[in-house]
Amino acid sequence: MPGSDEILDRYSEECPLTREEAVTILNTPDDHLRELVRKAGELRRKYKGNKVSVQLLTNVRSGNCSQDCAYCAQSCRSEADIEKYRSIPDEKLYADNRTVNEKHLARHCIGLSGISFTDNEISELADRIREMKKSGTHICCSIGFLTEKQARMLRDAGLDRINHNLNTSRRYYPNICSTHTCEQRIENIRMLRRVGFEICCGGIIGMGETVEDAADMLLDIREISPESVPINFLLPIKGTRLAEQEPPKLTAEYCTKVLCLARLMMPKADIRCAAGREVYFAGREETLFGIVDSIFAAGYLTAGGQGIDDTLRLIASLGYDGKIESTGG
Repeated sequence: MPGSDEILDRYSEECPLTREEAVTILNTPDDHLRELVRKAGELRRKYKGNKVSVQLLTNVRSGNCSQDCAYCAQSCRSEADIEKYRSIPDEKLYADNRTVNEKHLARHCIGLSGISFTDNEISELADRIREMKKSGTHICCSIGFLTEKQARMLRDAGLDRINHNLNTSRRYYPNICSTHTCEQRIENIRMLRRVGFEICCGGIIGMGETVEDAADMLLDIREISPESVPINFLLPIKGTRLAEQEPPKLTAEYCTKVLCLARLMMPKADIRCAAGREVYFAGREETLFGIVDSIFAAGYLTAGGQGIDDTLRLIASLGYDGKIESTGG
């Protein structure tokens, strides 16, 4: 098997990386990382130019989820000390939406805990989306498993994009969740694509998976061909199952390799560094933005994050434009 340098030398967008090549990329020696970053950066500039798509995330329904996902503070198995509510007040939701527009951010992402919803709940959400769409906001929603009828209700309301992460490989998935399968997630994504949604689909790194699992997850995501690929780096939350065990220690170098591989595998997609950005890339933002073109500001559902104004100042200081949508909505 050729090494990572040889793989990069012969890399072509027209000849997708194989599983073996993807694993080799993730095993790139740290002292060879510069060439990998350079190759990923070429693709980032080719398709995304100088833009960084900044998203604001609002937790619309928090906690009380019936699923047992090991990483999640909102899981039925979680004992994390978080705020729980069935629905955020309109005032807060619409205020966040105004912030997205006033700060000229790329997109308003809204998350709702839970695996399934009644048609009445979806109808109420659709009404709120219609209200937010009056200002032209690009909106993405993370919302469990929808029926096709419910998906069409939200599409008719103007929802642009739906997030549904695979989180890890098919092989490793039972170690993370026993209340639904990775294949169920994939099938739901296929339905959402048929209905006409843009797709946001990514995963979490650092849950005890192998390098091969990380590669397999990205291969499955590549098959889905999403518009956006958010990569989260685990921040263990006290009270969750993953916080009770000793997860593998992530390094900034390995996190960089994962993002580079995502860019090599899906060069035209928005590659987003999501949770963990402020931890694993502190002081390495110049390298980070040379690879990714999308981030969150102001937090991640139940975890805090860098504020919007500080995020925009950081982006500008590195010579990037953080106020323009990367892919359109």
